[in-house]
Amino acid sequence: MPTPRPVPSWLSDAVLYQVYPQSFADSGGDGIGDFAGLAARLEYLAWLGVDAIWLNPCFASPFRDAGYDVSDYLATAPRYGDAGALAELTEQAGRLGIRVLLDLVAGHTSDRHPWFLAAAEDPADHRYIWADHPAERFVASPGGRPGWYLPNFFDFQPALNFGYARTDPAEPWRQPVDAEGPRANRAALRAIMAHWLGLGVAGFRVDMASSLVKDDPGTVETGRLWTELRGWLDQRHPDAALLAEWGDPARSVPAGFHADFFLQFGGDTDGRPLRSLWQNGAGTDQDGWPAEPCYFDADGKGDFGVFLDAWRAADRAVGSAGRISLPTSNHDFSRLACGPRTRDQLAPAFAFQLTWPTLPAIYYGDEIGMRYVPGLPDTEGSTLGPRYNRAGSRTPMQWDAGPGAGFSTATDLYLPLDPAADRPDVATQRADESSLLHQVRHLIALRRTHPELGTHGEVEVLHTGYPLAYTRGDRFLIVVNPRRAPATLPLPTPTPRRELTTHGIHLTDTHLHATGFSYGIFEL
Repeated sequence: MPTPRPVPSWLSDAVLYQVYPQSFADSGGDGIGDFAGLAARLEYLAWLGVDAIWLNPCFASPFRDAGYDVSDYLATAPRYGDAGALAELTEQAGRLGIRVLLDLVAGHTSDRHPWFLAAAEDPADHRYIWADHPAERFVASPGGRPGWYLPNFFDFQPALNFGYARTDPAEPWRQPVDAEGPRANRAALRAIMAHWLGLGVAGFRVDMASSLVKDDPGTVETGRLWTELRGWLDQRHPDAALLAEWGDPARSVPAGFHADFFLQFGGDTDGRPLRSLWQNGAGTDQDGWPAEPCYFDADGKGDFGVFLDAWRAADRAVGSAGRISLPTSNHDFSRLACGPRTRDQLAPAFAFQLTWPTLPAIYYGDEIGMRYVPGLPDTEGSTLGPRYNRAGSRTPMQWDAGPGAGFSTATDLYLPLDPAADRPDVATQRADESSLLHQVRHLIALRRTHPELGTHGEVEVLHTGYPLAYTRGDRFLIVVNPRRAPATLPLPTPTPRRELTTHGIHLTDTHLHATGFSYGIFEL
């Protein structure tokens, strides 16, 4: 393969914003968000200062898994609008300097996809993985074809056949990666991506990107698949972005992705680096995750070193080939404002996220402190376990203090609004220059004004306890105290000469004093 092209310049230090489309803005009054509603809110996103929005899947779907069960990759779901409405959205966003990324579900389809309906009747069809006798995790055929198929996640999401890294004559469904079915699926991925890139989207975030080739130790063959696809993308669509839902940048970026996220799963420690920052056990909590304090917690018992060590290792592996992205949350994970952590405690988390050398990804509503809402019903496959209901992170965006929160005029909404009497909203915070929203906007502006605060500047960590203190590019000192109790540090050398923004940080001749839930950025 030729040497991959550099990361597209527009992505190199972008601020990403994730939109869960059915919960963002409803223009039609049916209680479900849509393309036109999002288009009407682009001015807000431009004002906030984001560079790109990533939409969760908006393809045709039965919505048994909130759109991650695709029934037609080349058609949009009617609930959101047609392809013309999506093209209009991308055009309007482009005029404001905002790019639109789609969510590509690469490893599986819905069991209602025409490909699967045909395969369930035709034993000669190899687009999916079929066994001729019961095997672990396989599901009985729903059609005239005898046998069993392999799902990729839920049973109604049959895995597309990209082959097996290890074949076995006793299991003939283990086709090699260069068999006819895997080749056809790789070609289909290229065709799907080319279709939407031709309509103006700027790239893709790839769902379950590490899941394609089965029984793949070290994801070696899956990596080769993405390296091949990246070579095609560099030749045909050199300005397009490819982001991974892999959770292991050290593997995914060398495989060909421009960026990967630290996630609540992935890597050798199953997502511990991200969870060590934000996870307080009060929202989405999975069996097997150890109960350990996170760093951004009011009690101040967390260990920043968990994240720091993981980031350093990933940064060495990634080098200049791509980027590591750090999200505030996502549609599968608790919001920052979760359980006892309130929006009044969130500013230090944003000060860290927007000054660390990663691509920040803001989950819609986190910038105003929308909270994870517990106790919601299972909605479109949101519940993954007794303590893991993703619906709590997917509630409607809160635009104003009205009855529908400015999200919709309907009374029956996709998900209930946060019932809290003091729920935050955009309009109220936009009018209050001391609000969390204005603090986030100011931090984004500082990052854009001073490149050393972004992905390019060097970082030196001065203190990993409380407060966290580090320098960027030998020009800026960042201090973050996410705990309730105040904290003090000896004044570092060189001493700060000018404050860019502070919230509860005070300097004396010898020391730096941080009140609870404080942060500061100083020029050295």
